[in-house]
Amino acid sequence: MNWPGFSALSAAWLFLLLPPLILFYFLKLRRPRQEVPSLALWRQVISDQRVNSPFQKFKRNLLLLLQILLLCALILAAMQPYWPAGNQTAQAIPVLIDVSASMGALDRTTGRTRLDVAKEQVRRLIDNLLPNQQLSLIAVDSTARRLTDFTSNQRELRDALDRLVVRPVPSRLDDGLRMAQALARTAKVETVVLVSDGNVPAQIDFQLPFQLNFQKVAAAGANVGITEFNARRNSTGWDVFVRLEAAASSTEPASSTADGDNPAGSTEPVVAGQLAEVGLYENGIAIRQESVRITPGKTARVAFSIDTPSAASLEVRVKADGFDALTSDNQAFLELPAPRALKVYCPVELTAFRHALAAQTQLDLYPRDGATTPAAVDLRFSDAPVLGLPASRVTLFTGVIPAELAPLVQMETSLVDVTDWNRTAPLLRYVQLLDVQIADNPVSQAGIGDRDYELAGFDILAQGARGPLIVSRELPTGSEFYLLFHTDRSSLPYRVGFPILISNAIQIATDRAQIGEAQAWPTGTLPPQQLEANTEYRILTPDGGTEPGKSTSNGILSGVTASQTGRYQVLQGETPVAALGVGLLAPQETELRAVDKLMFPEAAVTSSADTLKTDRPLWTWFAWAGLVLLLGEWWYFQRRPGGVPR
Repeated sequence: MNWPGFSALSAAWLFLLLPPLILFYFLKLRRPRQEVPSLALWRQVISDQRVNSPFQKFKRNLLLLLQILLLCALILAAMQPYWPAGNQTAQAIPVLIDVSASMGALDRTTGRTRLDVAKEQVRRLIDNLLPNQQLSLIAVDSTARRLTDFTSNQRELRDALDRLVVRPVPSRLDDGLRMAQALARTAKVETVVLVSDGNVPAQIDFQLPFQLNFQKVAAAGANVGITEFNARRNSTGWDVFVRLEAAASSTEPASSTADGDNPAGSTEPVVAGQLAEVGLYENGIAIRQESVRITPGKTARVAFSIDTPSAASLEVRVKADGFDALTSDNQAFLELPAPRALKVYCPVELTAFRHALAAQTQLDLYPRDGATTPAAVDLRFSDAPVLGLPASRVTLFTGVIPAELAPLVQMETSLVDVTDWNRTAPLLRYVQLLDVQIADNPVSQAGIGDRDYELAGFDILAQGARGPLIVSRELPTGSEFYLLFHTDRSSLPYRVGFPILISNAIQIATDRAQIGEAQAWPTGTLPPQQLEANTEYRILTPDGGTEPGKSTSNGILSGVTASQTGRYQVLQGETPVAALGVGLLAPQETELRAVDKLMFPEAAVTSSADTLKTDRPLWTWFAWAGLVLLLGEWWYFQRRPGGVPR
């Protein structure tokens, strides 16, 4: 059994005020002497003397009793009693509050979000905070943000809690745990509280140095949302694809098939699902509408075909005919680039490359007669180590050893075969190099291994007997691929794999230029924009606010936070220079999947749906009791109708 405790036991010395209070009643002044015209009043005088004797006064004086009780109530309140929860009282408690997209899901009965329920639980912690306890609030979404330091200031904690809003991004719990671990260096932390709906990764790579109290809020209702939105160019326009996900609530079973029909021999019940209206908008104007029935726990796909001769901004909206717990996943945005051919630069000296490029379609090949070479292209081939204009998103070098690898490798003139290659690398996909012979033999210097090439920033795509043959690296300016041997001194141009390699390079450049495919950008940050170099910009957010941004020396504006779903505008001064939309959530947020157990490398933490038990302060009860006694005394002896009987 837990006995009440006192946070300020030293205040018990105030009980020494009781003897002076009683003494004041014993030393009360006598009544003044009064002459009366009759002796008939002696009996009443004797009766008064008997009543006013010390012991009778102590026994029958209601005012004295009330004031003793009032003083005791105030003293007990000053001692700050509390009812312990049964565990050792923690002095410093970090509280992790999940504010990811799924915490905005609504409860079908109450209409409250998961974050509202989480706030209510945390507010209970704040209200029951003891004087020697401190909380630190940490918001967790795609990163962790410390809202308060360790403090016992309840007003500061409540204000920070009230400012919390849902952000349309997935949750990274490990960041929040690492922040709590960092706070443990400033205070003794034994327990960390996590308040979440459980839509977090089940496996967490983090060594727990403290106890984790996982408070799981109740699951939300059923949900329908968009999980994919992309487009692929066809001969006349674009094929647009939308993928919808239907998340079942905790009380709804999931069907075993995507279309709602039982497979042969299955005895599982079929859930009819709910109907959803999918609307496609181009530059804000509705152009397509389609209805689709979605089975809970399954997905559905909708395809549209549109013809547009120029760049366009697409938006897809979904409206379910039934209850929809999460609204932030009901719209997504897609920016379609203007149709154009891929710009490719290949020197006329690279005859084998130009011959392979001639078989490709929808290319603008430079240099060529009657055309000026542009300042920038999408794909460039080169056999020179130093590049001038044009700049390129993707460059394929042949017979070039980059300067960073010059200390690691030397070239020998001897035949070498390809011993191994990365068959999943985009450049070498479906390329057969087994029978290729090469007269240039790159040889690694003594003591140089694969790790040294990685430290230099290169990935090895193909290996010879004594060193790498093909390497690649990613730079802020684009992707670079190096054939360390020259193709003219190999049998590669005469193999079937060579045109496939060129086709793969074209596909990589097409993807980088985003002219063949387009995908909706997920929430969290805005997609990079190619603008003027070293220029200040303002980003107008969907709610009318602004955020600053600055482009790099290469003219790339990136890393701008997108904490809301909707359309953003990039302004240079007051002039709009770009507009783009962000609204696609991570699939796990739409699915509203919740885990009941968090798996750590050395431990497992099980969630609890029960209210977190905390020490309950009792001093307010005694303070209210004192106030009631004071009001009762005032009413009885001052305001009681008819006065106090004599």
